[in-house]
Formats: sequence, structure tokens, C-alpha cells
Amino acid sequence: MNKPSQRYTITAALPYTNGPIHIGHLAGVYVPADIYARFLRMQGIDVAFVCGSDEHGVAIPMKAKKEGITPQELIDKYHSIIKQSFVDFGVSFDNYSRTSADVHHKTASEFFRKLYDEGKFIEDTNEQLYDAEANQFLADRFVTGTCPKCGNPEAYGDQCENCGTSLNATDLINPKSAITGSVPTMKQTRHWYLPLDQYESWLKEWIIEGHKRDWKVNVYGQVKSWIDDGLRARAVTRDLDWGIPVPVEGADGKVLYVWFDAPIGYISSTKEWAEREGKNWEDYWKADDTKLVHFIGKDNIVFHCVIFPIMLKAEGSYILPENVPANEFLNLEGKKLSTSKNWAVWLHEYLQDFPGQQDVLRYVLTANAPETKDNDFTWKDFQARNNNELVAIFGNFINRVVVLTDKYYEGEVPAPGAYTEVDEETLATLRAYPSVIASSIDKYRFREAQGELMNLARLGNKYLADEEPWKLIKTDAERVKTVMYVALQIASALATLSEPFLPFTSAKLKKILNMEQDEKSLSSGTLWNEIATKEALLAAGNKIGKAELLFSKIEDEQIQEQLNKLETTKAANEAENKKVEPQKETATFEDFSKMDLRVGTIVEATKMPKADKLLVLKINTGIDTRTIVSGIAQSFKPEEIIGKKVTVLVNLAPRKLRGVESEGMILMTENAEGKLVFLNPDTEGVENGAVIS
Repeated sequence: MNKPSQRYTITAALPYTNGPIHIGHLAGVYVPADIYARFLRMQGIDVAFVCGSDEHGVAIPMKAKKEGITPQELIDKYHSIIKQSFVDFGVSFDNYSRTSADVHHKTASEFFRKLYDEGKFIEDTNEQLYDAEANQFLADRFVTGTCPKCGNPEAYGDQCENCGTSLNATDLINPKSAITGSVPTMKQTRHWYLPLDQYESWLKEWIIEGHKRDWKVNVYGQVKSWIDDGLRARAVTRDLDWGIPVPVEGADGKVLYVWFDAPIGYISSTKEWAEREGKNWEDYWKADDTKLVHFIGKDNIVFHCVIFPIMLKAEGSYILPENVPANEFLNLEGKKLSTSKNWAVWLHEYLQDFPGQQDVLRYVLTANAPETKDNDFTWKDFQARNNNELVAIFGNFINRVVVLTDKYYEGEVPAPGAYTEVDEETLATLRAYPSVIASSIDKYRFREAQGELMNLARLGNKYLADEEPWKLIKTDAERVKTVMYVALQIASALATLSEPFLPFTSAKLKKILNMEQDEKSLSSGTLWNEIATKEALLAAGNKIGKAELLFSKIEDEQIQEQLNKLETTKAANEAENKKVEPQKETATFEDFSKMDLRVGTIVEATKMPKADKLLVLKINTGIDTRTIVSGIAQSFKPEEIIGKKVTVLVNLAPRKLRGVESEGMILMTENAEGKLVFLNPDTEGVENGAVIS
């Protein structure tokens, strides 16, 4: 590994506290960031891995009002849920803070005030969109409309997520308030703006020329598109009563715009951690030998690659990000994840259904990581990767090694004899894996790195399968000692190299193998690299523990349960979004009284020949038994509706359908799933011929 720096500041996008964390967040930001931070620590590098809850913005009071609680109660609730989810899934933050903390308010206010005092802002009074019904100015994210560039009808007031174009809310065609749905008006207000356009030439030199080869193509492309489109001044304040008050006179009722204060949350979180740990926070934000890396999703690329760097540049004393390895979006079963539509796998709910299987989800999300393009999570793939890879390859190898060591040597690592050529080649391949995996992690190719980890487990399985110690023990017991010794070295390497990806599995495996984890080794950074240099990772004579299953098979029933949950969500969303037919032209009482509606019973039902949709019904109307042709064949089988009571319009003028005269109409409607259902007169005591009025 090339180590130009011995200090890293790693940030992960601040999650917004208006809901819990789902798999899209974990795959896009937090698992890759955690892999990277854990890996660097294992190199002996000084790491500050920071994050915190984003608790400002107009969405917070709106959501609080909806839930019938105060904004503070709302952010406390979701901050706790989010923070616990990160702990549960092993995301190893050095500090997890929140933007409502005093240290953040102070840090953000001082940052703004310095730029204000140095004349870095433009003060301007202009017209902005105003929702008269809600009695407030509209933040960019609370204006939706049609994108003027690509025609996307659901573009936000700051950016079109379809084409990535930077927008102002006033650019939208047919804008409407996301708060009330009303059409906003224009109203004058005064704000302070960061003149992004003044930094355009510097930004071109720094990113377009300086990071063309080392930044991910999806990140570089979006930034270039923004710059090519021309940068414009952007407001850093807003009219709102929830947030950090603008720290200048005459700014009553105004707060720092959430996009301005949120990234400063990385700095304030570092300050909080440094004070607790007795460190100097400035070393992690202002020292030239520190590397700053932001982990984010693609919806935050502009803020972390254009706006926040300009803020840091304008302030003048901060380092700039070395890299921003943003991921694209993860979809769920082919559809975009949506918090508002509950189309998600929530982390706290996952652990209720799959207790103790955090690493399975980490593994699958990394294997399907949307590193350069959107990717899809499916429950069938989740099951297959667990059963066919974690259980059948990784878990199977470890189980065989531990069981055989216990069986043959009562759990004691045997002393090896002379190595064969196969042994030498296997050990040489093993010693190359730390460098191979490190090379992929250095390039932020975590999916590729994890694949190499699994290849090491495959190496172990192949070695055992080829050497067959269970057969060899009968003819050459001494040779088996060497085979098992080599296999145990592979197992111990897996225990170490799996830690960034599968931290819970790594800890469990180290315990099984009784591996020494002294703090000196951990802090000096030899843990990772000693695999390539140390003669024995598990020395002969060491005693290991009993076998335990690292992974368990996931059954079809568990997967079907998850799919059923999604189907329920899908049906609920369809029902909510289903448009009710508008009221028809007004009918007079005389019009209605002309209709003769009766209760009838279906006494016979057959399919209409050569017609997919039609059933020929015989219905006892109480007046007579008559034939009615109905287009319900795709919803009901003839035999299942015989004896069914139905509502019949008996005085409808007869008409012929495919040569059969139909004398009336049965009344139907649709349920939430769009399935036809009978208007039901199936109540005790209702007789055929009863008039409906």
C-alpha cells in the first residue's frame, strides 16, 4: 500500500433525522466508509472517522407536526434510532455527533462570521417563492416542478435528480409548494449569498485538471457538468425559525441554510472527539499531511465537490478533500428506495427478522455496491449470496479446518513437516492477498476487494479438497499435520483480512482460533501486513477452540416473508395513489328512479366460447331467471361464483354480445389491488327481488 499520509479524516454523510436508516444508506455511504476506516487503522494510520445527525431544515418541523410532537422530540427520537443502527451494524465511527449540539452551533456561527467579516458573501434583496397558505418562504427542496433542461416533472428547486442539473427554485416550470401543494407567489426577502462563480476558475484547476485521473468517473462527470453549466451565487441563509440563527445584526427570523451548516458538522464532530480524546482537532482539518476523504451518495456530490470546497477555500485555513468516492443509488427489487413510500429495508427491522446476521447484510450490500452505477438489491440474491458464498465457501472452509483440528489434534495447531510444492505455492498465494485486497481498497473498489477476500476462502477450500486430509490420515498422518497447519494459516488470515468487511465474523473467528490481539500489535499497524511477512500466523502448539457456525442457511420461508412485506407495501401505495374517478354529470331523482336495481343469485355460470373476458350467467332475479353476459372471466372462475348473491340492474335495455342476448347488468367495483369484487348484498334475510333504493 502506498501511504503518503499517516493521518486521515474520514467523513460519512450526515443522515437526516426525519426517519430511520435503510439499506440504501448503508450500501451507498456507511459500509464503504467503515471498510475504509477499519482498513486504514489496520495499517497503523491515525484515523478520525466522524459523522453525526443532520437535525436542521424545514423538513424537521413539518415531520414533527405530522407526528404530533415538537421538533426537538423528533430529532431526539430519530437521532437515537440512527445512532443505534450504526452501532448494531458495526460502523466504527470515532465520533457520532449531532448538529443541534452546542459545539456545532458555535463552530458553524464562527465559520459564517469569519466569511462575513472578510466580505466573502454578497448581501442581496430579491424575490423568492413564497407559500401564502403556509405563511413561509420555500426552501429549494420544498419546491417541485418541471426541470427546464430534461422535462422531469418531479425536479426539486435546487437540483434535478433525473439529469443532475443545478437549479434555483425559480427556474422550475409550473412550480408548486411541497408543503401545501399550492402555487407559490414571489415575495421580497434579504439574504447572504456565497458567490460560487468567483471560484469557478480555481475549481476547474483543482478538480477538472487536478483530479481527472483519480476521482471516480461518476463523481468527476457530475462535477464537470455543473462547472460547464456555469456556477452562480447561492444563498447561505434562509427564512425559517428552525436552525442556527444567522449571527449578524438585522437577521432576525433567519437561519443558516442547512446545506451550509451541515458539512461544517464534520468539523464540529471532530472537535467534540478531539476534546474527549485529548487531541488537537486542527491536525485533522488544517495539517498538510492529513488526507480528507468524504463518503457520500450521488445526491450529495455537488455539495461535497463544489460548494463545501469553495466554503473551505473561502475560509482559507482548511485542507481540501483528497477524494470523494460517492456511490450511485441502490434500488430494492427493481424500484427506487423511498422513505415516504416505505419501499425500503429498515436496519432496525432487519435485525428483528435476521438477528445476529449483520455481516450477511454488509456482505451482500458490498457485493452489490452501486460504485459507479445504480444497482439492485433483491431478497433472492441476498439468500443466494448467503447460502452459496458465506455458508458454502467461507463458513464451510472454517468449519472443516476447526473440526478436523479438534478431531485429529484435540484443538492444538500441529507442527508442519516438509512443505510440498503445492504447500509452498499455497502459502505464497496466501501472503499476496493483503496486498491484493489493499490495492482494491486504495482505489475505493470495495466490491472487488471483498471478492478477493472470498477468493482466499476458495483457496482454502480447494487446498483441502485437493489434499483430502480425511483420507490421508489413514495412510500418512505426518503429511496431514502439514496440510492442517497450512489450512490453519489460511483460516487465521481470513480472520484478520475479513475485519473491514465482516467485523462481527472476524471477531468470532479470532475467538474460535484463539488469536492473540495485543494492543501493541493493533496500534503499530502490523496486524494486516504481518500476514505477508510473519512465518506463522498461528504457531504450532497453540490451542484453538471448538467449531461454531459462522453463518447459517437462510430458508425460502424467510425470504418469502420479506417479499410478502414488500407486496403489502406495494398494495398500500397503489391504494393511496389510486385516482378516484371524478363525479359524473348530475342525475335528477327522476333519472335514478328509472333504474330498477334488484338482488339476485347466480344459479349457472359458463365461459363464453372464444372470449377471454366474458362469462354467461343465469341469474335468479326474483322476477325471473335471465341471462346476463358479464366481463368478469379474468377475475372469477365459473364454479366459484355459483350461488353468489349479486346486485342486478334488471331494466337495462337488452343487447347481444357474441350472439347471446344479455338482459341486465351486475354491479361490480375494484378493490385496492385493482381486482373486481361484487357489490355485496350477501346479508342474512335479503331475498331475491329486493329493491335497492
